[in-house]
Amino acid sequence: KYGHRRHMMWIGLFLTVALVGMFSVPASLTGLGAAVWVGAFYIFGNLLFASFQVPYLTTPSDLNVSYYQRTRVMTYRMVVLTVGLLGAGVAAPALVRSGERGDYTTMAMLLSIVMLISGAVAILGIKRLGAWMPESVEGTYHPGFKEGISVALRDRQFRMLVLSYLFTGTVTHLFMAGVPYYARYVFDNVGLTAAFMGAFLAPAILASPVWLRVSKRIGKQRGLLISQSMFIGGSLLLAAGPMLGLALTVLIVATLGVAFAGLQLFAFSMVPDVVRSASADGSKAASYTGVWTATEATGTAIGPYVYSAVLAIGGFAASAAGQDVVQTGSAMTALVIGFTVVPAVLMVVAMTFQRRYTLDATVRH
Repeated sequence: KYGHRRHMMWIGLFLTVALVGMFSVPASLTGLGAAVWVGAFYIFGNLLFASFQVPYLTTPSDLNVSYYQRTRVMTYRMVVLTVGLLGAGVAAPALVRSGERGDYTTMAMLLSIVMLISGAVAILGIKRLGAWMPESVEGTYHPGFKEGISVALRDRQFRMLVLSYLFTGTVTHLFMAGVPYYARYVFDNVGLTAAFMGAFLAPAILASPVWLRVSKRIGKQRGLLISQSMFIGGSLLLAAGPMLGLALTVLIVATLGVAFAGLQLFAFSMVPDVVRSASADGSKAASYTGVWTATEATGTAIGPYVYSAVLAIGGFAASAAGQDVVQTGSAMTALVIGFTVVPAVLMVVAMTFQRRYTLDATVRH
């Protein structure tokens, strides 16, 4: 509202402090005390993440560029994001392999350095975008907090897009939470977790530029619906488990990774389309991206909880480190259904909302 977006992003870089703090629990703290320490830094980190993410996501809405160019901007962002997910997903487990408390602190410090550098590059890059920004926003009305949220949620196009992404985000994070269980109990090899995650994220890096070309041909809406359909089909195929064989399973997971790239790219690149449709000067952008960021965080949190709930219903027995618990038939069934059928059903719900989004046909031309 006050033109301090880059300032907010600089403040958001203190997320690095929260990350290190969360993984640096004093040895004297155990039980509830340790939980409070971690929880406090986690909440602090979420607030700082929002301080960076909201203005960062707002930037494409500020740019005086075309429908296709907004998708192009998001393509670069999604490729870098996926590289970060893949790198952290590989580096973090390797750094804490011994399980020692100090290793977690070291891991957090190393990842924080990468986070700090990449965040600074992003902020400095935004500063150089002046040529594509509106000449002046002086005198432009910016809605307040409550009014802004109300305006965003009253926008039918945005509401459909947000509801679709809420279920999509829930599905993708459910999938990532379930991969270790699928590898350990279905294939009896916990070491396959890294292979499956690599097969999921690596193709997403290569697929994003391909999806960009697809969007130029058929538009973002159809591209997103195709991505959602691919994820539904791939999820259901994984229900066959070992009968598919390891090679075919990895191929299906890679296909899901390609779909994941489309899910992210198209949904995020539609946000600036909706914002510019609602306000040509982008004055409402922060309200829209604030709601979007909150939705993204909600889906991230709900996904693992949904999978945990399905496991609990099936009677899955948790085990401590070094223990091997034999699971019942119902627990194994729940484990597979929660990883395959449940995501497919939730993605169908996402598609139902997405089909009601009609703005793409208008802004594309």
